[in-house]
Amino acid sequence: MADKIEIRNLNLFYDKFHALKSVNMVVRDKNIIALIGPSGCGKSTLLRSINRMNDLIDGVRINGEVLLDGRDIYNSGLDIYKLRKRVGMVFQRPNSFAKSIFENVAFGLRVARLANKKKISEIVETSLRTAGLWDDLKDKLGTSALELPLYHQQRLCIARLLAVEPEVILMDEPCSTLDPIATMKIEEMMIELKKKFNIIIVTHNMQQAARVSDQCGYMLLGDMVEFNKTSEIFTNPRDKRTQDYITGRFG
Repeated sequence: MADKIEIRNLNLFYDKFHALKSVNMVVRDKNIIALIGPSGCGKSTLLRSINRMNDLIDGVRINGEVLLDGRDIYNSGLDIYKLRKRVGMVFQRPNSFAKSIFENVAFGLRVARLANKKKISEIVETSLRTAGLWDDLKDKLGTSALELPLYHQQRLCIARLLAVEPEVILMDEPCSTLDPIATMKIEEMMIELKKKFNIIIVTHNMQQAARVSDQCGYMLLGDMVEFNKTSEIFTNPRDKRTQDYITGRFG
């Protein structure tokens, strides 16, 4: 199986604060990767580095490489808009727009003029079906997305992302605001989505990381302490710090 993303000696600074310290990670294609570790360890910063969201923060400096299909995304000639179409993000809290359900999903297509009216309707339906929402929402497409419960809004944001056909989906604690049943539904969807997409999640939920991910990285104070198959991380960690974290002795 090919490598989709390779991170080589990635360092990131917020002014003088060294947030990521020579991070290395190889993401296999069509896998779910979980990033775990205590709050403030650099998980979300690393996630945002993979589609250059950190570029929007004043004082950020980055060195090292993030290769997507072998090409460094920090190359000065790279089109960031095209990068963020290929590598999309789902945030901790749903960021639904004050528009109808239909227009939320169609938003990226309209902005980028990626499809005509008929094609947009087809893509909206396909995206909602893939996100597991079509049966619940097909008769409510004109309703404001803000009226939906959080669980449906989070899946709607995923459908909006799917509409523009990304290759990689980044999820920053996508279940942190959801109850256990809604969390289970999101996890089932992630497992289904990995047949077509590459997924990288940040999670504080050890059980979630163990359930859904193929590879797992444990981070601490900006270091990637250990990155390996999830089964190895949870049953035979190589580093005592990883062992302490997953057994609850630390963090």
